[in-house]
Amino acid sequence: MTNKIFLETLKSNFSEAVRVIMANKVRTFLTALGIIFGVAAVITMLAIGKGAEQEILAQLELVGVNNIVVTPIPDEADENESDSEEEDGATETIRFSKGLDLLDVESIRKNISTVKKLSPEIIMETYMIKKGRQSPVKIIGVTNSFFETSNVHIGQGENFTEVQAVNAMPVCIIGEKVAKKLFTGENALGKQIKVKDVWLKVIGIIEEKLISETAQENLGIRDLNQDVYIPIKTFLVRYKDRKVISDQPLDLGGGIIMISGNDNGPKKRKPRGNYHQIDKLTIQVNNSNELKATAEVISKMLKRKHNGMLDFEITIPINLLKQQQKTKQIFNIVLSIIAGISLLIGGIGIMNIMLASILERTKEIGIMKAIGATKQDIIMQFLSESILISLSGGIIGCILGIVASYVLELATDIETIVSMGSILLSFLVATFIGLAFGVLPAKSAANKNPIEAIRHE
Repeated sequence: MTNKIFLETLKSNFSEAVRVIMANKVRTFLTALGIIFGVAAVITMLAIGKGAEQEILAQLELVGVNNIVVTPIPDEADENESDSEEEDGATETIRFSKGLDLLDVESIRKNISTVKKLSPEIIMETYMIKKGRQSPVKIIGVTNSFFETSNVHIGQGENFTEVQAVNAMPVCIIGEKVAKKLFTGENALGKQIKVKDVWLKVIGIIEEKLISETAQENLGIRDLNQDVYIPIKTFLVRYKDRKVISDQPLDLGGGIIMISGNDNGPKKRKPRGNYHQIDKLTIQVNNSNELKATAEVISKMLKRKHNGMLDFEITIPINLLKQQQKTKQIFNIVLSIIAGISLLIGGIGIMNIMLASILERTKEIGIMKAIGATKQDIIMQFLSESILISLSGGIIGCILGIVASYVLELATDIETIVSMGSILLSFLVATFIGLAFGVLPAKSAANKNPIEAIRHE
């Protein structure tokens, strides 16, 4: 019986609150603006944070948790520069690096115990031919470790066998987009494709992997779905080996190149271009806490093997991701502060409007108390109004926040994810604001003397 009476009282209080609010629509709306914008900001902030978290996890899956990436730096030396010159103008000595090659890969494998896997890559932009038409494509020479270090899964078919890899057999694994482009409506496995002037047999198709343009730009990741993968030895034998086929100056031994001079001016040398045998080396270490130390050891080893030349760059992708994450966290903190200020202003607005409403309804309060309303009844009445204003603002704010999140994603390419948890949290925050800032006005109304309230004009 008591519960039924309480529910009836609650229903009556909210009915009266609706009546008061509807009688003052404009004032109520202006009062709720702070709550509306605050809740919208909370939802947008959580959507951006969730989206950033999802993006970081996706990028982390792409680059690998414990990976170090070594990329070669092609020779782009100024032709007017000379490293040393003899007084008679006869000869010039220039330091020589053999470039990043498979010998470096083997040295790292043998000498650095913290290394778990190594994945060298050779990349060439070329074309594939289908029914007499050429389509641009990247052909990538890899080892089987590539698919593990890059978190790439073969959806159909199989990986390269040891026999295929060692004997440089003309086989390939293609991306999902390549399969759809060349073999629409049919199974690509076992078919032949012509890449440049070599026929390759398709033995596998990798699962489609979604890679955002942001990830491609920030982390230097290719769209793996559009590439053709072949064993690295197949690439060197059937396509190009820069250590064998090269227009580079001749190495005369000892890591020094001798270039003839002339009497007409300072000696010049043409840049060697890309003299590196491999275009990328991904190194996976055993533990993430070994990344920095391993990178330093690799840097010293390669510099020594390259005759003191720093013609390579070492990056730790997870560090780049952490920096991105830190930047996004700062952005979220700023947005949280803005949301907090909006909610605080909204709460103060509710408190002010409730205090003003009490002054206007002083006589009404006196009559209510005179006919038997208790302090608790008065408090519940004004708290109901306060909470209802907050909830109304919360509903509008939720709609605005959801719309703002999607508009932000479309306008800026910032990934946003609106979750049910963020919407529920916003409702709870709005309810708390209404409750917290409505208590003082409600108590003020309940403490009024009924006789003085009735006499109030």
